[in-house]
Amino acid sequence: MPNIKSAIKRVKVTQTKTLQNTIKKTALRTSIKKCKEAIATSSDTASDSYKATTKALDKAVAKNLLHKNTAARKKSRLAKALNAAK
Repeated sequence: MPNIKSAIKRVKVTQTKTLQNTIKKTALRTSIKKCKEAIATSSDTASDSYKATTKALDKAVAKNLLHKNTAARKKSRLAKALNAAK
């Protein structure tokens, strides 16, 4: 544990931000899994699930949780699976 006051604060802030990033990434992964499930079962909500997932991916890129190419790749693969299921 650091002794300097500013370093102590940095540790606390880093822990808080790490926790928030973990929560957001977990929610993103869950959204992707739900979208894949909806596409696999070819349910009526697959396109709605895809839209929600792409929105979540775009937000993750804006918040620097994901690299833009990673999000683009994930969106592309989901779109390809959605189009193949139709």
